[in-house]
Amino acid sequence: MRRTKLLAAGAAIGLAVTVAGCSSTQHVGSGSGGSNASGNTVPALSANLKTGGTVTIANESGATWNCQFNPLTTNQQEAAGFIYESLLYINPLQDTSTPTPLLATSYAWNSSDTQLTFDVRSGVKWSDGTAFSAQDVAYTFNLLKANSSLDTFALWSAPSSGGAGLTSVSASGDKVTMDFSANASVFFYDVANMVPIVPEHIWKSVGNPTNYTDTKPVGTGPFTVGSCTANNIKYTANPTYWMPNEPHVQTVNYPAYLSNDPANNDLASGKANWGGQYIPNINSFYLAKSSNFHIWSPPVSNVSLIPNMQQGPTANLNVRQAIAYALDRAQIAAIGEQGEETAANQTGVVTPTFSAYLNSSALAASGYSSQNLTKATAALKDAGYSTSHPLSLTIKTVTGYTDWDADLQVVKQELAGIGINVTVLDEADNTFTSDLQNGNFQAIMYGPPGGPTPYYELHLMLDSTNSQAIGSAAQGDYGRYKNAAVDQLFGDYASATSQSAQEDAIKQIETYMINDVPLIPVVQAVDWFQYSTADLQGWPSASNPYAQPAPWNYPDLEMVLLHLYSTSAQ
Repeated sequence: MRRTKLLAAGAAIGLAVTVAGCSSTQHVGSGSGGSNASGNTVPALSANLKTGGTVTIANESGATWNCQFNPLTTNQQEAAGFIYESLLYINPLQDTSTPTPLLATSYAWNSSDTQLTFDVRSGVKWSDGTAFSAQDVAYTFNLLKANSSLDTFALWSAPSSGGAGLTSVSASGDKVTMDFSANASVFFYDVANMVPIVPEHIWKSVGNPTNYTDTKPVGTGPFTVGSCTANNIKYTANPTYWMPNEPHVQTVNYPAYLSNDPANNDLASGKANWGGQYIPNINSFYLAKSSNFHIWSPPVSNVSLIPNMQQGPTANLNVRQAIAYALDRAQIAAIGEQGEETAANQTGVVTPTFSAYLNSSALAASGYSSQNLTKATAALKDAGYSTSHPLSLTIKTVTGYTDWDADLQVVKQELAGIGINVTVLDEADNTFTSDLQNGNFQAIMYGPPGGPTPYYELHLMLDSTNSQAIGSAAQGDYGRYKNAAVDQLFGDYASATSQSAQEDAIKQIETYMINDVPLIPVVQAVDWFQYSTADLQGWPSASNPYAQPAPWNYPDLEMVLLHLYSTSAQ
């Protein structure tokens, strides 16, 4: 099923220094698969193969489609990657890999990382035939400045409030120059990878862009909208797409599923060939049905219990410690996730994906490496509770996330053993999101989006510059954790000039995760990914992790679609 994807203001992803720069050298995107009319390098993806084939996505969206494709609001999943493109693609699974050039062919930072220049690809056309230019890029970023609610990564906000400090974006010829008030290298992922570029010649006349429905989208991406109903979006190959001989597949069907059961059934029957959700009993239900059915779900972030740090029982450190000690995370993963997701750890660092950042010695000394009921009981006693005087605790979650429900049933049993009586409250997606952002919870289960290093998730969830007072919508730090030392460490990471310095900052942040327990990681969230090779080849895999594989990841989904081809069409 699709996981809630809140795009957090101020939650920049810090790439490894080898990617982000800290030099004035020119960086050219990887790949040499041909060139356009101006000689710009085009990524080498699939080989020169015949076109044909259909992708059908099975992913529970929780609602029918509204057939609106504004990529700058809440419709990124249906628009970005299919229709609209970013400047570069940066693979979160390979944090030191070279970015793939898309609408930009290269980039360069100045020596202080306060100015970023992109060379914009020439010879690209919008799907209505209008020429794409650097001016479209400048227009898009200035549109975010003029409409702050669209600036979901706080690019135009001051560094003092967690923003990138962008001060100007201008175009001259095929170059776009961005000026920042401070070192902005950690925002490179957001700038280059996460902002879909829109056409100025259309958007300048749409009125308020925050309300623009974009029912007939015009993009530079590999697909256009062939048709859309409440029950299915049909994307068709863009005949004027700039990348030679791409896309190979000609049609993508994206049905709307209100629950995961019908989506799982379509995957198991072969009706759908690309899935991105939890499937119970996956070996017998899915894999055993055909030798063409496969799975690969890399861990990318955590599913955590977020305690309210400002009010209620979880504002007490002893209560938070008791919960963290009492959880048998391995058992939760084995029962709730049926082994398809692995146990998380209290540092918040996902392993093995980011093992280089793990403060293993601090974790080993903490007592959180495994369930410790003795320490859990003692901590809860210090908070004034026990099995004879139990604490009542409500944990909120999302309706339809069946694996989270299963996880929480195990959590409920384990906490009952030390004297915490848990009530699990399932909420509709919109209600859940509102409660999460407004701090309306005692504890809430949430899986934030990941990034190419642990910085992204931890910065989103712990940096107090992302927070708001309870009752106001926060774009991060949902538990309202406030620690100036931790905020400073995020700043240290941002200004670091070496990979080792970045790792050191993260490892120090992990000690606060252990000592303050501002989050309680439960299981490691994966990119749920099921795929069929009955006709389609080119899927990402453990041996070729060229993109995050789930169909709800953008802009990664574009990379997947550009790699796929139909064997029957050859």
